[in-house]
Amino acid sequence: MGAIAQIPPAQRPSSPAPVRPTPVNQTTPASSALQPAAIGTVDVVPPGLKLGQELYLENCASCHLGLPPQILPTETWRQLIQDSQHYGAQLQPLVGPNLQIIWQYLRTFSRPQAAEEEIPYRIYQSRYFKVLHPKVKLPTRVGLSSCVSCHPGGDKYDFRTLSAEWQNAP
Repeated sequence: MGAIAQIPPAQRPSSPAPVRPTPVNQTTPASSALQPAAIGTVDVVPPGLKLGQELYLENCASCHLGLPPQILPTETWRQLIQDSQHYGAQLQPLVGPNLQIIWQYLRTFSRPQAAEEEIPYRIYQSRYFKVLHPKVKLPTRVGLSSCVSCHPGGDKYDFRTLSAEWQNAP
């Protein structure tokens, strides 16, 4: 499988627990909205993992919406970043340091998979995605393009900012 195949699926790096940011205030000037504690990602990314996030977005969000690692299990990410056949498209495989740096970022912020759980390859199959959207009536097959209807900043990796319809939802 590649350079990260030897890493046991359950192995996670030893790092402090992610800090939960507060949502960006809509009246905050744009310059301060980009500060690390206020960025719209799901968790604040420590400086040692910032390069991993940047490389992930550079390699993945250049073709499609960059998904937060939290919505898929670690094993899904492990397989996705090693497979040159990516949902029907042939990709240049990630190799060397970039692969390792992206993997460290993804495994730090993704979540464990239950032993009996099948590996979800689509977001609508992920129990984590469903847990993060408990009161949302989702279509059977949620796709990447449907994210921006509720998360208008999703194309900028901002999943904290919600559309007007969802800003004050319970």
